[in-house]
Amino acid sequence: MISKKHSNDQVVPYPKLRRAMAVMYRSTSRKPMTHGLIEIDVTNARTFLRNHKARTGESLSFTAFIIACMAHAVDENKSMHACRKGWKRLIMFDDVDVSTMIEREVAGHQQPIVYIIRGANKKTFREIHHEIRAAQVEAVEHVWKGWGMTSLPLLAFRLIWPILWWILGTSPQMQKKYGGTVGLTSVGMFGKGTGWVIALPYHTLDVALGGIAEKPAVVDGQVVIREYLCMTLSFNHDLVDGAPAARFVQQLKELIENGSSLGESEIEEPLVV
Repeated sequence: MISKKHSNDQVVPYPKLRRAMAVMYRSTSRKPMTHGLIEIDVTNARTFLRNHKARTGESLSFTAFIIACMAHAVDENKSMHACRKGWKRLIMFDDVDVSTMIEREVAGHQQPIVYIIRGANKKTFREIHHEIRAAQVEAVEHVWKGWGMTSLPLLAFRLIWPILWWILGTSPQMQKKYGGTVGLTSVGMFGKGTGWVIALPYHTLDVALGGIAEKPAVVDGQVVIREYLCMTLSFNHDLVDGAPAARFVQQLKELIENGSSLGESEIEEPLVV
């Protein structure tokens, strides 16, 4: 066999945060999740955001808009973020704490960092937008200070994580503090076209945003081109049955398509209908 050296090959470190997250992710495979794949018409919302950028130069976060809609829908359907407390009780939190991923540069590499938007159901779209933008430039150590990830050796974390995971599973307050009450990831937003992504299940409800594609649709008897977002909703079937899940999905769909959160955003610009 001929061995050939590649002078342009590089050896780079595997970031500590990514290694720790790999340990954490393996724990999520034990939940009985059921998944729903839907398409949502986001033409009005994206037109609104494009017009706002053209008029003001400000680029508003589409993900923040989805988070605002999701938080308000969960607020109306509390079982979507219920947590078990023992065998006989559930806790349904008042605040909807949305765990999401923000991309940051860590040790010279772009990687996602967990960030929790506390009480998202009580915030406007613009408030969530500004919070996400601030988190994207926040020190990574501050973002992760609740986990102690900047100082705990990885080997020690690997050994104690099963204990931490058990504690999180038995303490709703700990789940809320360190993981939020619902999750949203927007990995698919980095590309264009139809495509779904399945989120790693941690919460009772986890939402994953896929691609956005243009498709023909019938509006007022006319065939027009609309923009559709591919969305995957993952429910913990131990806690959420089909009927409540269907009602939640319908309400979430209506909030997104109507652009309700944009109307609360203090932006003096009409939403296209």
